[in-house]
Amino acid sequence: MAKKLNRRSNPKSRARAVFQRLTEKYPNVGTFLTHQNSFELLIAVILSAQCTDERVNKTTPGLFQRFPTPQALAEGELLDIQDAIKSINFFKTKAINIQKTAQIICSDYDSQVPKTLNQLIKLPGVGRKTANVVLGQAFGQPGITADTHAKRVSKRLGFTTETDATKVEYELMTVWPKSTWTDFSSIMILHGRDTCDARKPNCDYCILLDLCPQLI
Repeated sequence: MAKKLNRRSNPKSRARAVFQRLTEKYPNVGTFLTHQNSFELLIAVILSAQCTDERVNKTTPGLFQRFPTPQALAEGELLDIQDAIKSINFFKTKAINIQKTAQIICSDYDSQVPKTLNQLIKLPGVGRKTANVVLGQAFGQPGITADTHAKRVSKRLGFTTETDATKVEYELMTVWPKSTWTDFSSIMILHGRDTCDARKPNCDYCILLDLCPQLI
C-alpha cells in the first residue's frame, strides 16, 4: 500500500500530489495571454511585465492589427507603436523594447522567434520568466515561470527557500518533474491568484491544505 502523503512528506513526493490536484482543478490551463503565434506571444509577455493579463489582452489585438508581423513592427513609427499600447504601464519603454526585439528577430533570426533561452534573454525586455513562457507555451520546451505568484506559493508549499526569481527557478528544477515545469508554473500562478493570496490566503478552502508545511 502506498504511503499516504501529508505536509511532512518530502518536497518531490508532495510536488507530484500538488500537481495532480491542481491540474484537476485547472485543466488545460495553457497560457493566460491571447496570441496566434510565437511572435504575438513574445510581444504580449514583454508587455505583461507589471501589467495585468486582462489589460494586455485588451491591447494586443489592436497592436497586431496595425503591426501583424515582426517586419511591420520593426519598421513602424515609434510614436504609432506607443499609441497602440498607451493603456499599458510603462508603454514608452515597452514600445522601444518590442520594436528593438522585432528588429533583432528580423535581422538575426530571419523573422522567426528564436527557440533557445540564451537567445531569447538577449532580446530587449526579455528575462528568464518571459523566455520560459515562450519556450513552454510556443515551442513545447519545459520551463519554469517564477513570477510573483509562483514564487510565493512555491515557498509556502516548501518547494523553495529562495526569494530571487532565478534561484527559485533553479531550486524548483530539482523538485518538480521536468515534464510538468510549464503547466506546473501556470497552475501555481492560478492557485496564487484564486486561493493563496499574498496578504490573506484562503487556507480553509484550499485543496492543498493537508500538503502545506506552512501549517505545521
